[in-house]
Amino acid sequence: MKRKSKNQSKNQSKNKTLNFLRYLGPGLLVTVGFIDPGNWASNIAAGSGFGYELLWMVTLSTVMLIVLQHNAAHLGIATGLCLSEAASRYMPRLLKDLILLTAMLAAVATAMAEILGGAIALQMLFHIPIRLGSILILVLVLFCAFTNAYKRIEKLIILFVSLIGFSFLFEVGIAKIDWGAAVVGWVKPSFPSGSMPVILSVLGAVVMPHNLFLHSEIIQSRQWNLEDSSVIEQQLKYEFKDTLFSMIIGWAINSAMILMAAATLYQNGSGKQVDDLTVAGKMLSPLLGNAAMVVFALALLLAGISSSITAGMAGGTIFSGIFNQPYDIKTKETKRGVLLTMIPAAVIILFIRQPFEGLVYSQMLLAVQLPVTIFTQIYLTASKKVMGKYVNSRRLNFLLLVIAVIVTGLNIALLFV
Repeated sequence: MKRKSKNQSKNQSKNKTLNFLRYLGPGLLVTVGFIDPGNWASNIAAGSGFGYELLWMVTLSTVMLIVLQHNAAHLGIATGLCLSEAASRYMPRLLKDLILLTAMLAAVATAMAEILGGAIALQMLFHIPIRLGSILILVLVLFCAFTNAYKRIEKLIILFVSLIGFSFLFEVGIAKIDWGAAVVGWVKPSFPSGSMPVILSVLGAVVMPHNLFLHSEIIQSRQWNLEDSSVIEQQLKYEFKDTLFSMIIGWAINSAMILMAAATLYQNGSGKQVDDLTVAGKMLSPLLGNAAMVVFALALLLAGISSSITAGMAGGTIFSGIFNQPYDIKTKETKRGVLLTMIPAAVIILFIRQPFEGLVYSQMLLAVQLPVTIFTQIYLTASKKVMGKYVNSRRLNFLLLVIAVIVTGLNIALLFV
């Protein structure tokens, strides 16, 4: 047997790396959904009100998210169907309609947070009133949604994610972080008095229901041959790496938000939370220098625009799935789904008196809907009729059920609080 030359091994390794880099996109497109303005509000509330104590929720949520996003993408790769389409095809009609209706409401709540965050950023940067800013963000997002192909949107959003990440690395790099307390906070569960609504909002902001629908749809934009088992196996392998890589980036950025708030805004256990993103930016200015306010507002604007695009795509995906149709911005089902997500979200903003609370509670509502989406996903991916030979293993089903029970338990705890 001939041994491979060093050059052949290097070339194969290089080809694998290039293939993976070409594949990157779906995970990062989803990542921007959980570093949106709703996350900003939830994380700043967590850090400013409870210091480093709620960092564990970001860790737990990200671990759950990796499992759930990979499972959702697994469904898309193995079946060629998104979560919404699969529910329409394999679940009773009435149950399917109820599930997807709640998912649409979650997408609207998400879009509201995204648009509102972008509008707050416009107010901070250019003193544009929030209601007018919301309309401007809405128009821009609809233009992007109706004129851009997947590839163009992916590149745009990857750029936004990179800019947001560098923005927060800049902030954390110049803030005085208590890294000992941070390490403990990342791994030790803690439930300080009055923290349950914030814990649920952090959960909903990271494990966003609409992202599970979106990932199972955009993973199909690669247009591979579903009849070829070797192609499916390769896509499953690359998809997991893409998901893991992207979710770790999301964990780092979400953690950086809490670290930043804990280091600069936490008031020694007083329990007082910063309840205004504008105030948060102004409070950072004297502590982190004159550039901090601009960096904060610019990153918020980029997060609002990019995550609004993905929220609209998710709404289009869910609504199209109700009619057992794939996402296609040229079809009337997808167009209506995008409009039914974005326009009501913008209208709701007109009636919100306290924007920061609107952001936090919108994320908490996502956590309330989350068990419905998770149990639906388990039902579909655990079915051999749906997944064929790519059906979930017993170990994966057990892990998914544990996640569903934890999320449901946290929701029940919120009711008692």
